[in-house]
Amino acid sequence: MNATDRTPADLLSSALAADPGRPLVTFYDDATGERVELSVATFANWVAKTANLLQDELSVEPGDRVTLLLPAHWQTAVWLLACSSVGVVADVGGDPSAADVVVSGPEPERLEAARACSGPRVALALRPLGGRFPQPPEGFADYAVEVPGQGDRFVPYAPVDPEEPALIVAGREFSGEEVVERAAAEAPDLGLTGPGSRILSGLPYDTWEGLNAGLYAPLATGGSVVLCRHLDRLDAEALDKRVESERVTVIAR
Repeated sequence: MNATDRTPADLLSSALAADPGRPLVTFYDDATGERVELSVATFANWVAKTANLLQDELSVEPGDRVTLLLPAHWQTAVWLLACSSVGVVADVGGDPSAADVVVSGPEPERLEAARACSGPRVALALRPLGGRFPQPPEGFADYAVEVPGQGDRFVPYAPVDPEEPALIVAGREFSGEEVVERAAAEAPDLGLTGPGSRILSGLPYDTWEGLNAGLYAPLATGGSVVLCRHLDRLDAEALDKRVESERVTVIAR
């Protein structure tokens, strides 16, 4: 984190400049056995492509609201940073009827809720390696189809104001600047002390605590996260092995 970083997108830019090859997000799904590791550079590339999708294909503008009906997942982390890059509000688990764009996971109940959005709807299959839906849900664009062709560099049409709303989670609104400041301030309490710190998080993304442990605090401190979905399916011995193999320094669950 640099003194000039005032949005989550700024944090990612600083991480990219400092060490693009280091791991940033390692994702496990213990229901499927999936493991994906994304370096800072790979993660930033996904963010740039998704931000271009938002800005150029979905025509969002700063201040618009993007409702994310998604679990704790590496692709959710990508969408959060893409929203920050464009300057739109990422509303985690919010009301789709109040959104300009809705992004849904593949679960039928999420897709049904997402249909309340009158604007563009995007669905994520959340399959290994970012795979496509075998058959896209009716009324939704398939993220895995739309994002690969987007540009690898992103430049916002308008500068992002760090003092404007950037995130809504559990009914609480944060500006981009507040996200950065709070993430940095709370990182020591999570055990994230700087570069090399590696947190394993099994927390969901539906609270500030889950988002901070699973994304923002590691990003703010030059650390990394092992993000685990369905961690409750792992027994104590398997968890200990993961902690050792992934060189985890602290656990949030």
